Amino acid sequence: MTLRSLLLSVSALLLLGASSSLAQSPPSAGEQIAAAVKAAPAPMRDAATVLGYTDDMELTTLREGDGRLVCLADDPSDDNFHASCYHEALEPFMKRGRELRRQGKSGAAVDSIRRAEIEDGTLSYPDRPTALYNLSGDAYDAAADSVRSAGRLRVLYVPYETAETTGLPTKPEGGPWLMDAGTPWAHVMIPGQ
Repeated sequence: MTLRSLLLSVSALLLLGASSSLAQSPPSAGEQIAAAVKAAPAPMRDAATVLGYTDDMELTTLREGDGRLVCLADDPSDDNFHASCYHEALEPFMKRGRELRRQGKSGAAVDSIRRAEIEDGTLSYPDRPTALYNLSGDAYDAAADSVRSAGRLRVLYVPYETAETTGLPTKPEGGPWLMDAGTPWAHVMIPGQ
């Protein structure tokens, strides 16, 4: 191997390493905030609290809001875009789920632990209908301030409700439907654009 080919190989490896580390770096706080609040209804965006990621990929409060919504920025380690905004009363439930998943708990274990904690009163959870808004897509385009291939989902948490109490189907049938019926986190899935 010549010196030139060796230098080219090393340069290529360094560039590859630099580009892969850049892919893991979160966008600026401003960009994360702008993208995250897109999940919320427009009149509620400016007052929302926004949680996002530091350079060390730690979740932190990027903006303290004075409204009722908490928005969670897109996880930069995921190839697709996903942001959600939910009523502040859901934050203890959401935060606990994030903690348990960081501990390596499975989805079923997370549900089981949170349900036990809700029912014994150690985990705060709303006892009334509560909203959540999702925005998903291929990627956030900061220059265009838009999400490519965007899809919206609105969710209304209705604790312990069932098909019988709501009149909603428990499987998707082209309109609103009830997911996780009978659980504390029973919720109406409302597909949208």
